[in-house]
Amino acid sequence: MLTKQYITELKRKGNGDISALISSQRNVGSINFILESLGHLPEDFNPDFLYELLHHSHSQIRLNAVKNIGKLNGKGDTRSLFNLYKNETDTSVRREIVSSISRQRKPANKQMLVDFLQDEDPKIVCQAIRGLLVFEKDNEVEKSLRSLVNHPNEMVRTILYKEYFSKENKSKNILPHTQIYDFLKNVVVNADVLAALKFVPDESVHLTFTSPPYYNARDYSIYPSYQVYLEFLEKVFIETHRITKEGRFLIVNTSPIIIPRISRAHSSKRYAIPFDLHPYLVKNGWEFIDDIVWLKPEASVKNRIGGFMQHRKPLGYKPNSVTEYLMVYRKSTEKLLDWNIRSYGYETVKKSKVIDGYETTNVWKIDPCFDKVHSAVFPAELCKRVIQYYSYKGDLVFDPFGGSGTVGKTAKSLDRLFFLTEKENKYFEYMKSKTKNKNLFDDVKIQFLTLEQFKKQANK
Repeated sequence: MLTKQYITELKRKGNGDISALISSQRNVGSINFILESLGHLPEDFNPDFLYELLHHSHSQIRLNAVKNIGKLNGKGDTRSLFNLYKNETDTSVRREIVSSISRQRKPANKQMLVDFLQDEDPKIVCQAIRGLLVFEKDNEVEKSLRSLVNHPNEMVRTILYKEYFSKENKSKNILPHTQIYDFLKNVVVNADVLAALKFVPDESVHLTFTSPPYYNARDYSIYPSYQVYLEFLEKVFIETHRITKEGRFLIVNTSPIIIPRISRAHSSKRYAIPFDLHPYLVKNGWEFIDDIVWLKPEASVKNRIGGFMQHRKPLGYKPNSVTEYLMVYRKSTEKLLDWNIRSYGYETVKKSKVIDGYETTNVWKIDPCFDKVHSAVFPAELCKRVIQYYSYKGDLVFDPFGGSGTVGKTAKSLDRLFFLTEKENKYFEYMKSKTKNKNLFDDVKIQFLTLEQFKKQANK
């Protein structure tokens, strides 16, 4: 019976027994099991049988043979692997060949690795780049790699940019990652967001969670055209990107919207806001991370299916819209997520851990809420999840369209700080009035500022 222990014992005795064992097998699965169970290969290991398997008709056997040749501590016959690469049709085998040759770190393999850079498979190109970066002081290697900076694949470009073209361009005035400017702590500014953000320094905010005004769906969000609307949001999120700390998150809550028809002679118009906004965000340095679907009870949304329920005629189907999107983006960075986490002290990380009962899927079933003053209010539960999942205690949470202040209230309840901007005076006054009975922000010290007052605070 074939077991890993039995294969290990044969390997210790000398791999001639392994070769004989493989030769005696007629089952592809058994051969693969043996190859996958070889583990570490000793210095005196004779790999001849592995090279014979490079010509096997089954691609998985060829792949496992290549993997084991890659374990030979630089003693493998790379020419045999390269010849196989030139004729191999299986993508996985081709990628493993490049990986095996790269792991050998032999100067003699440099030209092979350079040749791999011309492959149409971007994963092969990336693997070859990794293999060539070992020779960091080689001018010819560097020249070959730098020439790929305009490669059509984004992953290839990212690797090369990081290695050769990225420069630290940090202002000496930027605060350490976990610190916050005092003038931004628990502040609500009554001003257009673009006007207010002119006075906010780079890398000031840890998390932005917002629901932009819907295109021409409310009295406070009238734009001359849909393109103007998208361009306005682009400007807001370009500025938001600037003030966001490296590697931190932006979550945008929005959904497609219907503009009703003006008469029975015309059709209504539906705008796919989250999908139309997405290219603008990615273009300007936001990396797409996730899409979360906010699922609302059907009874809470406008009935669109009524007409179809009566006539049941094809083409007239219009489902009730029970979902909105939370589009999750991260400020592009070359640093891994762990860098952000390690910026915090042990106690902060411990206290910020999400408790049991967290959502495990990207579909969040949350009832909407309604407010007599504001017509589009965040449910507190929605804010709570976003702030808990995407920030640490003590972080600064920003909402460029503050509305009724739910983001601020929830941030405060979760031991975060908040910075809100709100253009509409009636919503600004509404938030302000709520502090009189400590119903919205409780006993937290909060500043409600005009644009001029905020400007003075920023320039102190």
